[in-house]
Amino acid sequence: MLRRRAGANGVVVMLLLCCVVHAQDRTFQTSTASSNPFDRSMQDRNYDLKPGADPENRLVSPFLVHIAEDQKHFWTFPARLHVRDLKWIVPAAGVTAGLIASDSWISNQVPNRPNQLSFSKNVSDYGLYSLIGAGGGAFLLGSIKRNDHMQEMGMLAAEAAIDATGVTYALKLVTLRQRPNIPNEDGDLFSGKVSGNNFSFPSEHSAIAWSIASVFAHEYPGPLTQIAAYGLATAVSATRVTARQHFPSDVVIGGVLGWYFGHEVFRAHHDPELGGGAWGNYFEPTYEPKQRNPENMSSPYVPPDSWIYPLFDRLQALGVVKTAFLGIRPWTRMECARLIEEAGEQMPSAGTDKSEAGRIYRELAQEFNNELSRLEGAPNLGFAVNSIYARATEIAGKPLTDGYHFAQTITNDYGRPYGRGFNTVEGLSAYAVAGPLSFSLQGEYQHAPAVPGYETSVQQAIAGADSTLPFPYGRNDVNRFDLLDSTVAVQYHNLQISAGKQSEWWSMTEGGPLLISDNAEPMVAVKIDNVSPYRIPLISNLLGDVRSEYFLGHLDGHVFEENVNQLLGPGNIQPQPFIQGLKVSFKPTQNLEFGFGFTAMFGGPGLPFTLDNFLRTFYSHTSNAATNPGKRATQFDFSYRIPGLRNWLTLYRDSLAVDEYTPLTSSRPSLNLGLYAPKLPKLDKMDFRAEIIGTPHTTEFAPGFVYYDFRRFRDGYTNDGNLLASWIGRAGRGGEGWLTYWFSPRSTLQFGYRYQKVDRDFLEGGHLDDFSVHPQIMLTKDLNLSATVQFEHWYFPLLSTSGQSDVMAQVQLTLFPHLRFHR
Repeated sequence: MLRRRAGANGVVVMLLLCCVVHAQDRTFQTSTASSNPFDRSMQDRNYDLKPGADPENRLVSPFLVHIAEDQKHFWTFPARLHVRDLKWIVPAAGVTAGLIASDSWISNQVPNRPNQLSFSKNVSDYGLYSLIGAGGGAFLLGSIKRNDHMQEMGMLAAEAAIDATGVTYALKLVTLRQRPNIPNEDGDLFSGKVSGNNFSFPSEHSAIAWSIASVFAHEYPGPLTQIAAYGLATAVSATRVTARQHFPSDVVIGGVLGWYFGHEVFRAHHDPELGGGAWGNYFEPTYEPKQRNPENMSSPYVPPDSWIYPLFDRLQALGVVKTAFLGIRPWTRMECARLIEEAGEQMPSAGTDKSEAGRIYRELAQEFNNELSRLEGAPNLGFAVNSIYARATEIAGKPLTDGYHFAQTITNDYGRPYGRGFNTVEGLSAYAVAGPLSFSLQGEYQHAPAVPGYETSVQQAIAGADSTLPFPYGRNDVNRFDLLDSTVAVQYHNLQISAGKQSEWWSMTEGGPLLISDNAEPMVAVKIDNVSPYRIPLISNLLGDVRSEYFLGHLDGHVFEENVNQLLGPGNIQPQPFIQGLKVSFKPTQNLEFGFGFTAMFGGPGLPFTLDNFLRTFYSHTSNAATNPGKRATQFDFSYRIPGLRNWLTLYRDSLAVDEYTPLTSSRPSLNLGLYAPKLPKLDKMDFRAEIIGTPHTTEFAPGFVYYDFRRFRDGYTNDGNLLASWIGRAGRGGEGWLTYWFSPRSTLQFGYRYQKVDRDFLEGGHLDDFSVHPQIMLTKDLNLSATVQFEHWYFPLLSTSGQSDVMAQVQLTLFPHLRFHR
């Protein structure tokens, strides 16, 4: 539900937050012209009031006129937007998207005890009544005692509360979001029926409470008054969530709306002669030159399947790029720019400025031109539509769609659904940056034919191998909008924290890392990433520069789970398991990189996400399913440019172990050994790569134990049904090879071969062979044509009594519109 909700909700909430934050920049026109450029830009917005210029706070006519002006100003904000408003729009939209993505999970953590729900509801109701009563009482008491200050406070509090109430009820009728106390409600916008008044977004309790509290805190700005007013408003908002009356984003947006109206009403209609605090413009610009530090400039991640990574691979193998960490991807755009700048410094001395490396450098420099200018001090502010694409795939014959039990015909494709017949994908990617904040979006519409369920005999065989019940594992036609890598991020001193749907690629392999890859649907996750190399005192003297990354994500699509000797499912297991991961890589020299990785699945029914259970995933392991904190996997990888053949041959290895500290000491590791030649003798435009992959077969564990957990997570190491890691599967061995000719840095012709053999002790085994041709051509400087023709022959005895073949033909057009607005 999270990915469906994020797509639909994002547009509405982005507009709402832009409105609120943009409106906070409200500056009223003065009667005289100003020579200050900022003043002139504000005058262009045609506001006709100065702060405090209209203190006619009387009932009936002035009061109603003021409310009408407040509403007009709020609802007409789009006409006043400027490019510079991106610095508020980007963080506002990003923070809100993150809140909405986590709404359902946070609400599910709220206790559902009747006494607790009733208590929370009473606190929120009585807290709001107290604030309303205080405002009304202030107006009456001020009228009786002829205290103009107190009377004004009551009047402005009422005006702000009415403004906030009107906007919240209007938005409720537009968004139609059901409350979390309705059974099976996950917080979708536009999902309710237009009847009654039981909608959730935003919270009117929060809006009214914060509007009144804001006026109180401005009229009487002492610390005790502010603590009392804002403390009570916070209590009202928090208890609306704990009463399961609202989702967290409802109360946050409601509170922001309320605070905004209180602030604006006070600033426009407060009489400064009565006392009170300063009206304030929290966004008053300064004119002192700013020292822009690229380490504090956030930028979006370049998706793992981008065309830029093969180019950086070649530059690294040719010795032009020295500090790239290939084992931790994706990289941010600013990190890519840093590496390009490094390559530019190396090329003249290496004599490669006119070689193949020179062409690659110029192509990358053109793509990251804006980021390169930011390294030189340009402001990090802008928006770009990066790509618009459409892909059509026709599959003739029966494809393989179950990599967890058998194999996959299409791999490393973000878990996009596919089936026999005609499949389509249409989408776009965009991003925005504003100083330390960035926002990225990739959304697409997906269509795929239905996949028939397995026959009864196959279901029973899978149930025996997985220790589950028979289940068909088929699906209906897919017609959906889906978000892929879409995040909001903040960065400080090269430490970037991002939240949203994210993919990882933790290895220098081409066919797919053994620990985590983009083979499955991107996870909803929070990530902490040192986006550029750094040094650790003493340790770096020996091991060189370091890069590290940590994520905490939430999985989806698990159908079976074991809970203390009780099998749950088939069905949508709630709560779905979590996964965390850590990768640390070192680079002692420019020719050697090695790293250690770790992931742990945990949580789910009977194993709540608590701090104790979370911490135990790092160090505790027991054979008791009731107390074992999770399912863990560890990784070790390295790459090394061969001495004497530095620019010709790179050797690399990826390895994985299950429930062991490291594959280095394991007697049963999974291995992927690869060779990469960035050029061939007399053929500088031809490169070659080959990888040999294998998973262990032991007598200690049942066949297929890799990526499977017999103690708890019966659907194994998957997200939305697809393996999070390598296509080789649970009991496979095989290899993959690619031969690529580079007509230009973005026009290539690639021939590929893949072989997979599954151990016969696991679901009777099987094998497949794939042969593919993959051309990519830049038709113009903005339009790319990509195609793939793949012939596959496979034989899995459980699925067919004889060998089967399928042919996949795929065509994709990608427009790189260079629609960019940057300062």
